[in-house]
Amino acid sequence: MGIVSSQSFKNLITTYLGFGIGALNTLVLYVQFFQDEYYGLVGFLLSSATLAMPFIAVGTHNTLIKFYSKYSGRKQEVFLSFMLGLPLIILIPTTILVTVFYSDLVDFLASKNEIVRPYIIVIGIIAFSMAYFEIAYAYAKAQLHSVFGNIMNEIFHRLGVMILLLLFAIDLIDMDQFLFGLAIVYVLRMFIMLGYAFSLKKPKLRLAIPEEWKAIIKYSTLIIVAGSVAVMILEIDMFMLGKLVAIENIAYYSVGIYIAAVIAVPARAMHQIMYPLTANYLNERRFVELKDLYKKSSLTLYIISGLLLLLIVCNINTLYLILDPAYSKGLYVVLLISLAKLVDNILGNNNAILYNSDYYRLVLVLGVFLVILAIILNLIFIPELGINGAAIATFIASVGYALAKIIVVYKKFGMHPFTKATMNVTSLLLVLGVCFYFWNFKLNPYLAIGLKSIILGSIYLVVVYIFKISPEIYNWLNDNILKRKSRIE
Repeated sequence: MGIVSSQSFKNLITTYLGFGIGALNTLVLYVQFFQDEYYGLVGFLLSSATLAMPFIAVGTHNTLIKFYSKYSGRKQEVFLSFMLGLPLIILIPTTILVTVFYSDLVDFLASKNEIVRPYIIVIGIIAFSMAYFEIAYAYAKAQLHSVFGNIMNEIFHRLGVMILLLLFAIDLIDMDQFLFGLAIVYVLRMFIMLGYAFSLKKPKLRLAIPEEWKAIIKYSTLIIVAGSVAVMILEIDMFMLGKLVAIENIAYYSVGIYIAAVIAVPARAMHQIMYPLTANYLNERRFVELKDLYKKSSLTLYIISGLLLLLIVCNINTLYLILDPAYSKGLYVVLLISLAKLVDNILGNNNAILYNSDYYRLVLVLGVFLVILAIILNLIFIPELGINGAAIATFIASVGYALAKIIVVYKKFGMHPFTKATMNVTSLLLVLGVCFYFWNFKLNPYLAIGLKSIILGSIYLVVVYIFKISPEIYNWLNDNILKRKSRIE
């Protein structure tokens, strides 16, 4: 876990810095300076681009990580060239189809909200930029360098959006310029990441087809489905809100989702290095190390994300006193999505195991079923319950997908992520959650949140440390906070 701990900690810091900037954008600047419908429009455009990205990338960012370590020398160069060119080959006929049916596509996307119509091109630009950013990032991760890519992934575009929001706030740009400026931010991010990735190891491009091209194409094709499933479970709710109800509801939903998404940050930070490391373990058939990584990553993420869940749930009512009253409609969105994110963190490196093994096909079948279920549930719940209906649908689909993946890894590899410590953490979360949810300070909301968070967080960490629930967290606290030499191996 050495390289995982080192790069995961750096990624955690940069990811939270990015989330801090994003929180300022989401909870303050957008709310303060944008009308609700335009805030909803931004959320709809970004969600649509995210849904399109896996199809444009054609799964190459996952395929690159899975196969890269298997090759060396000229074979590796041929493979990388093939990965870089494959999305462009697919993009040509796709562009022709979109051009031919462009008016129909625009009518479909703008059927409920006409405000979307002038900005469909923004979706395409952002989706393409996201795709090649992910490919460049995957190449960097294949070299076991994830920190700079994580900075670009978590901080750069949010900082760019903040600058655009401030320019909009002082009337230096209008709404059209903001939205097209948003696309430019993602294009710049793509080019910077490509430059960095190629500086790590300059690729020698070769016009050739890899010997295992059939296996590569097959995996990439299935990963398109896998990536689409994962993205659709996360993003289909906002897309369908834009199709079924007034677009300003996406603004309220976006705020709730963003608050809950804080829980996913530790997993996002750790996954950047766990994916290539897991791929190496599988390629070298080092299953003892893989099982150890599975359990340790699950417990570590559960402890960290569990604390974040407590801080959010126990402070959510006070937090909504700070925001515009209209945004309190997202209260149950926060609670449901937070629980779904917590369950997803318990998976540890489960996704990396499945997507880099020969059993990913089973997950694809389950994933497709759950996406269909999510769409059906959204169609049922959104017209009746609005954003709460979308949250219910997402919760059911996300938790169902997570449980299915745990079962597949257990059946095929004979291992699961749970230990006795998992139950200890669960008990700790329940006790502290019940004690602190109903305990409110009659102070300024900012002071109340700060004071409760300090008390709750301190009690939680002290219990985790004293009872040595996680050796990794115990050692990290000793090394970085307490500066003690006591360690658990």
